[in-house]
Amino acid sequence: MKSKRFFRAAGIILVTLILIVSIGPFLIPVPPLENTVSAEQLADADSKFVEVNGVNVHYKTWGQGEPTFILLHGFGASIFSWREVTEPLSKYGTVIAYDRPAFGLTERPLEWEGESPYSPQAQVDIVIGLMDALNVEKAILVGNSAGGTVSMQVALQHPDRVEALILVDAAVYAGGGASSWSRPLLKTPQINHVGTLLARQLQAQGTEFLKTAWHDPSKITPEIFAGYEKPLQVDNWDKALWQLTVASQESGLVERLSEITVPALVITGDDDRIVPTEQSLRLADELPNAELKVIAQSGHLPHEEKPVEFMQAVTEFLATLQ
Repeated sequence: MKSKRFFRAAGIILVTLILIVSIGPFLIPVPPLENTVSAEQLADADSKFVEVNGVNVHYKTWGQGEPTFILLHGFGASIFSWREVTEPLSKYGTVIAYDRPAFGLTERPLEWEGESPYSPQAQVDIVIGLMDALNVEKAILVGNSAGGTVSMQVALQHPDRVEALILVDAAVYAGGGASSWSRPLLKTPQINHVGTLLARQLQAQGTEFLKTAWHDPSKITPEIFAGYEKPLQVDNWDKALWQLTVASQESGLVERLSEITVPALVITGDDDRIVPTEQSLRLADELPNAELKVIAQSGHLPHEEKPVEFMQAVTEFLATLQ
């Protein structure tokens, strides 16, 4: 009798847990975002849009001639992240900065056929598609953090289109997507229902994350905070960010670094707490044709925090390409 009662109680507990897991998330309310607008309404006077692989991509340009620099920002950032170095870079050629899918003012599609426009492969295809649309045969890719990851993937898949890489605190050895065991969970209806709520934590935690990215957060002005928060006014930014999370995966770059033979400059701040400085040192050592520059008193965003020192490192590197 005792064993029967035990198994009956265990069965009740198990059924209860299953109901909580399977039904519970649907009971959590997901209120719609308020006071959001279209990307076009937030565009600047120098903003441009072009359709690439079915996505309306927001970009800006500076300068003219060759070489062409294409700037790829990191997670949670946008074109705004490059504001301190676009004009200085334009003295050496054409500069193109664009908002990667799920960020900035680039379109955030919620329906599509085939592969997700937020997938790692789609990110690579966007770079090549943008180059084709703007008649750029070959470019120097400048990628920060996750933008560095995309840049290296482009160099692997399309080495003939990449003149050189400038990798700014690039994310290679950690992160890059959900773990293999958790990815199926992200696609379940239950998790998908609350996914946008999880994505909205970016807005709640964005200020602290940005402070962590700087060596000296006291230098982050209200205007800088506002620049990072601006894309969070765009319609469906939370849903798109969740779709990016669902589509993410490990990059697999570590095993293929020896195949990236284009000239590369690895730049890191000496106080990077997002992608630890040691990882950039390792990256410079494992890339076959890389130089390393460590910028003192800088965090994860040396192009923002130390633009003069950043441009000095870039200028010296460009001289070696001639």
